[in-house]
Amino acid sequence: MPVDRRYPKIAPLGRSGVEHASLGLGGVIVSAMVLAGCTVGPDYHRPAVDVPAQFKEAAAGWKTAQPNDQAARGPWWEVFNDTTLNALESRVNLDNQTVAGYAAAYQQSRALVSEAQAAYFPTLGLTASQARSKSSTASFSNGNTQAGTQGVGGGINNQYSAGLDASWEPDLWGKIRRQVAFEKATAQGAAATLANAQLSAQGTLAQDYFQLRELDAVQKLLDSTALAYQKSLELTQYRYMQGVAARSDVITAQTQLQQAQAAAIDNGIARAQYEHAIAVLVGQPASTFAIPAMPLSATPPVLPLQLPSALLERRPDVAVAERQAAAANEQIGVAIAAFFPSLTLSASGGFESSTFSNWLTAPARFWTVGPQLAATLFDGGLRSAQTAAARATYDQNVANYRGTVLAAFQDVEDNLASLRILEKEVVLDQAAADSADQALAIVTNQYKAGTGTYLEVIVAQATDYSTHKQLVNVCGSRMVAAVGLIKALGGGWDASDLDTAGTKTAGVYSSSPSAVAQKAN
Repeated sequence: MPVDRRYPKIAPLGRSGVEHASLGLGGVIVSAMVLAGCTVGPDYHRPAVDVPAQFKEAAAGWKTAQPNDQAARGPWWEVFNDTTLNALESRVNLDNQTVAGYAAAYQQSRALVSEAQAAYFPTLGLTASQARSKSSTASFSNGNTQAGTQGVGGGINNQYSAGLDASWEPDLWGKIRRQVAFEKATAQGAAATLANAQLSAQGTLAQDYFQLRELDAVQKLLDSTALAYQKSLELTQYRYMQGVAARSDVITAQTQLQQAQAAAIDNGIARAQYEHAIAVLVGQPASTFAIPAMPLSATPPVLPLQLPSALLERRPDVAVAERQAAAANEQIGVAIAAFFPSLTLSASGGFESSTFSNWLTAPARFWTVGPQLAATLFDGGLRSAQTAAARATYDQNVANYRGTVLAAFQDVEDNLASLRILEKEVVLDQAAADSADQALAIVTNQYKAGTGTYLEVIVAQATDYSTHKQLVNVCGSRMVAAVGLIKALGGGWDASDLDTAGTKTAGVYSSSPSAVAQKAN
């Protein structure tokens, strides 16, 4: 029972009584501090997953990365040695609005960590009040008004009060610690989600950029094809005027030229759409954004592979799923802690008087101190249901984590297979394009000499265009797959960046999220 002393003039408590109350409260505090070392609920361990010993789709030329290969060497896109791409990528972390949204979510999650940590400490409150009241004369049996300032119909009283309240709930069963751990894991997950958003935007930008350059190469091919068809038309017109070619040859040549010109115009639609998509990724209106045309000439860089087990530390989406499982585990402890009683230590004290001159004097003081123990005896199975739900949520997050790991390996193997197969395909396509060039030259010379038909020229021209276009497309696909592999391997990100992500700091992120945090702040 709390010791209440509101009217010291009527029932003063001696020094020995105060000491007795203090000693009793001290014993409760000591006991609470001992019990505060207890933490109920399961301790978290990273869920086990099966990790292959090596990547199946890796070509014979791939090698496992050495420690010096994994050292930070700047942003991952710089391996392509493209200054335009480098300039565009540098704008993603600062101006991409999707990334900015995830940055704000991370800031919010860090604030929630501080909010949860506040429960470790007592709360203090200060109150001060002054009240003036008038009582009715009918409330006094002797018919006299109450002593005080006289007024119409009764006495007027003043009441002055000032007090300090304090309360603290010791973390007896680790509920607060579990909640703080939950918020920290959630904040680390938010940091990994931010890193994943950055990597996704950066990778999409690089892939869109190389596809745009592929279309520039197609445009160059179409322009050169149209020029060649223009020369063929002039040749057939000359031969028709000389009477050695049919009118149908001229019409066919005109049709072929017009189709090439139309294809060249149509190619501009796709290029414009990629250019507009890049504008959104760098946070700029499409109406004010432009990239000068430059045909694709890059080749995929040599990328040493991480060991398969490194994916668990190198991919931010895997880290997100793992941190979600860790957070769900802490919620089990929070649910179990509800089965145990809670202890609240509270104290209040101050001064209370009916006259201002005696307000802040020793006789006007009052105080209350005492612990309160509370426990739920019956809740109709509510806490059991909440605990079962928390365990099921944890199992769900574990399944999601393992599924994310499987998808990560699929992503790597897909891009490895693409690079390995496209590398072989580009060799054959290059050979086919060279052969088509030779065939076209032979057939054209035969047509000029009058020993071949224009139909043979048309077929050779169509074959030559299709083989060169296929070569351009394959080269573009190789660059897209190279970017995809870098994304699949985590883009140089590392889970060690999350070590301080759940801690309230000076408002900057570690490693790659720093630029976003500086922009947000």
